[in-house]
Amino acid sequence: MQARELLWRSHRAALASLPSRSADSVTPRLASGSRQEDWDSAQASFRAATNRPVLLDRERAESIAANHREHVSTLLAAADAATNLSFQFFGYPRVQLVHPVDWNHDPISDLRWPSNASRRFARQKLASDVKWIWELNRLQHLPLLAQAWLFTGDARYSTAAFDQLDSWIDQNPTGQGIAWCGAFEAGIRAISIAIALQGLREAPELTPERFQRIVGVLGASANRCWHGRSLFSSANNHLIGEMAGLAVVAMMFPEFRDAKRWERQAIQTLSAEAPKQLLADGAGSEQAISYQMFTVELLHLVAVLAAERGDDGAPDPIVEAIERSSFFLASLIEGGDPAPRYGDDDGGFALRLGVQPVRTIRDHLGIVAGSGWGPGGATASCDNLDAQWYRAASRSASNPLSPRHSELAVEGASFVAPHGGLAVLRDSAIRTMMDIGPLGYLSIAAHGHADALAVTVSADGEDIISDPGTGSYHGHADWRAVMRGTRAHSTVCVDGQDQSVSGGPFLWSEHARVTIRGISLENGVVDAQHDGYKRLAGGVVHRRWLISPPGERARLVVDLLTGTGRHTCSQNWPLHPAIDVETNRAGHLLSRRGAPVMQLLYAASAATFIDGVFGDSERNWGWWSDRLERRTPTWWLSASCDTDLPLAMVTLMTPTDGIVTEGLSVQMSEGLLEIGWEEDGRARSTTVSTDGGAAVSMSS
Repeated sequence: MQARELLWRSHRAALASLPSRSADSVTPRLASGSRQEDWDSAQASFRAATNRPVLLDRERAESIAANHREHVSTLLAAADAATNLSFQFFGYPRVQLVHPVDWNHDPISDLRWPSNASRRFARQKLASDVKWIWELNRLQHLPLLAQAWLFTGDARYSTAAFDQLDSWIDQNPTGQGIAWCGAFEAGIRAISIAIALQGLREAPELTPERFQRIVGVLGASANRCWHGRSLFSSANNHLIGEMAGLAVVAMMFPEFRDAKRWERQAIQTLSAEAPKQLLADGAGSEQAISYQMFTVELLHLVAVLAAERGDDGAPDPIVEAIERSSFFLASLIEGGDPAPRYGDDDGGFALRLGVQPVRTIRDHLGIVAGSGWGPGGATASCDNLDAQWYRAASRSASNPLSPRHSELAVEGASFVAPHGGLAVLRDSAIRTMMDIGPLGYLSIAAHGHADALAVTVSADGEDIISDPGTGSYHGHADWRAVMRGTRAHSTVCVDGQDQSVSGGPFLWSEHARVTIRGISLENGVVDAQHDGYKRLAGGVVHRRWLISPPGERARLVVDLLTGTGRHTCSQNWPLHPAIDVETNRAGHLLSRRGAPVMQLLYAASAATFIDGVFGDSERNWGWWSDRLERRTPTWWLSASCDTDLPLAMVTLMTPTDGIVTEGLSVQMSEGLLEIGWEEDGRARSTTVSTDGGAAVSMSS
């Protein structure tokens, strides 16, 4: 970290010991004053939706209800659960809270978070998953209740929303308690409250007193978003969430004296950050698909509201970033391919208008396609409730929501994202991907995994070799350490060490750096290396070639470990839980639902030990996680060598098409790797030149 950042962090740490009164805990004032008639006028303008954008309203609700009854029915079921105080977050079981809700009680651990000054929680460790209590306090169920009231007019929903919000405000004064810990939580919660309140603006329960209290909380949240915003190496998706919260409050409540300044600050920051966090090739800087979608949906909400209101419309840098990301994500799942799973995934939502338990790429693309800022067609065919609301807002926008880059196209073919560092090779129904990018974003790389040069494979729309997921954030620290580490990923692990050095569960203190040696999409070759193991004795460097020529049945992954001394090198292949494994002398036979799908053969320039781990609870190896704090046993396969370097290792991936494939071997010579095998007795070979980039020749 640079000196300025160290000073900033020291200042924030010092504030933790001071009284909570500060600029971010002062309730802002209305521009017209603080008299009751000023508040009455503000509420009247709010009900009439004067000079502000609208997302939820009765006319749009009536249209959606008439044309999408199934969506509405599902929404009402979720709203009923929220009315009855039934909640389920992440992989934890559903819980039944009691009235009145104790917003600081975690029923999973049966622990209550104290009502301390919020900034002091940074130093406090309790036997409770703080992510669960934060999720509850984001109040993302309130927009569901608001929609239910708009769809039905049933006072049960509006009454429940206001009663819950009343109790939340009573128990969580500004700057007190875990809910106010960090500007990010304040920003995400402010979005939920503001959108829900707009949907409920005509409800009789919205009395002047309630309106004033709720808007006061939103104003305090806006101040918290700006004064407590994430800076330096923490300025990742958290900064986007904080500025999106600030922008939403400013646009939807222009009566605040500081509304214009807030909006200007937020839009300027978002416009500057969008190109940094969504790169020129459309990949996300954080190296995490889930956070890329989360970031885009925050930007998308702000852009739609700005366009719907009019004035200058949605800022170009924000819209262009949304489009770049959307076309990139669409290109990953073209032709029915499964969604990639790299990096952290906490299952977070920017705003919950639909009831899906997780946000899929197809759901996400449906949302942005509704605004015209992403590809249409099959990749964006998910027609969810979120998309309906955004589509309705887009139709009424004062400024047309037109694409900025209409020449962008989705190609169902191989491609490389050079900025994000992802190579995608396609042949027939098989997609093979290789990670050739950085560890993550900024110096902490909080949500990146130590998976440099990882290769994943899917066929016929289903994963075979897959990223095993996130596992945990706070609930299971032992899961977290393993699932973000190198051993959990489809790359090479040396001496049991991670490629990058962990400084904590959301911090990498030393980063493995990837160098792309050469790429030939025409020949299906990706050649790259990383220096993460140079810190080990002997200065180990890992270089990998992914060789998947178009039209060839076999795929080769060739690893070269250079350096000096004796090391244990493990080539790892984590599988999707649907894959069963049979081990034979030369490798593994993979099957799904009783049908063989792939054979893995291994060879090395030294003696090789073939192994497989399934659901090992002691080492936390052999698991696959589809939700945070939940995991399923699966196979992690490996081929390992304990030898002096240099070392060459090869995995040959072949379809189970009846052709007998055997006899895999690899020989090292000066500047060359010679790989051979047989297919139905016919000799095949591949030669890799270590002197050139992507210099590979294959003979038939």
